[in-house]
Amino acid sequence: MNDIMMDRRQWLLGAGAGMLVLHSTGAVAAEPAFASQRIAVTVRGQGKDVLLIPGLASGPGVWNGVVGSLPGRRLHLIQVRGFAGLPPGINRSGPLLQPVADEIARYAALSGLKLPAVVGHSMGGMLAMILGLKGGVGRVMVVDMLPAGAAMLGGTAGGMGYLADQLSLYFTQTSAGRRYLADIVARTPGAQGSDPDVIANALRDLANTDLGPQLPRMTVPLEVVYAVGADQGQAVEITRRFRAAYAGKKGATLLPLGPSGHLVMADQRDRFNAALRKFLEPI
Repeated sequence: MNDIMMDRRQWLLGAGAGMLVLHSTGAVAAEPAFASQRIAVTVRGQGKDVLLIPGLASGPGVWNGVVGSLPGRRLHLIQVRGFAGLPPGINRSGPLLQPVADEIARYAALSGLKLPAVVGHSMGGMLAMILGLKGGVGRVMVVDMLPAGAAMLGGTAGGMGYLADQLSLYFTQTSAGRRYLADIVARTPGAQGSDPDVIANALRDLANTDLGPQLPRMTVPLEVVYAVGADQGQAVEITRRFRAAYAGKKGATLLPLGPSGHLVMADQRDRFNAALRKFLEPI
C-alpha cells in the first residue's frame, strides 16, 4: 500500500479502520443576504464567479493560498455547517451530501450566478461533481477525489458503505465512539469545533456514494487534479486508478501533481494555482 493512498485513506473513515483526516481552517460568517441551515458563504473579490468547496471537516482556509492568485474572479467560499467551528444547523442528522449540494445550487441561483466554475477538494470534489451533474454550473475541477468515496480506499460503495454505516452508528450512538471522534478532532490542527455527528453523516454518505455511472451524462468540462508521490511506481498505479474511475466522462482532463499529499493546493501551491488559472481561462 503506497504512502499517497494511505494519506488519502486517512481522511475517509478514521477510527479502527484508520480512515479519517481533518484539515485546517477557521470558521466564517454567513453572508447577510443568504441564510442557510446547511452552509455559510463568504465572498471575496470581483469578476467572474468561482465556487470553492473545501473537504471533510474543513473550512475556507484551505483555499488561503489560492485566493490571492485569482485576480478578476469573484470567489464564493463555501463552508459546510458543522465543520471547522461553524454551528451544525440541520446537518447533524439525515443525508448530507445531496442536501448540501442542493443548498449550494440554491445559493448560486439566489445570487444570480451565471454558470459559475466549481472547484472542490476531497469531499468538496464530490459536491462539485454532484453540482456538475445537476446543471447550472459552467465547469468543474475536482481536487484529489475519486467519483466513488469508497474507491479512495480500494473498496466499493456496497462493501465500504456498510462499514461506514456501522462506524456512523458507533460515532454517534455510543459514548466511547463520541469520545474517540471528539479526541481526534481536538488533536487535529484547525479542525477544532467540527461536530462529530456531521462528520459521521459525511463519512456515511461518502462511502455510500458512487457517481461513476453518472459521469457519461455530465456535459460540462471536468478537470481532475490528483496527488502523486515521488515514487514512480506508486504514481503509475494512482494514475491508472484515476483514469479508470473517470473514463466515463468524455473529454475529462486529468492532471497529476506531486510530490504531494492529499492537500494538493498547499503541498504544490504554485503549480496548483497555475493549473487553476489555466482551468478558469475560458470563463
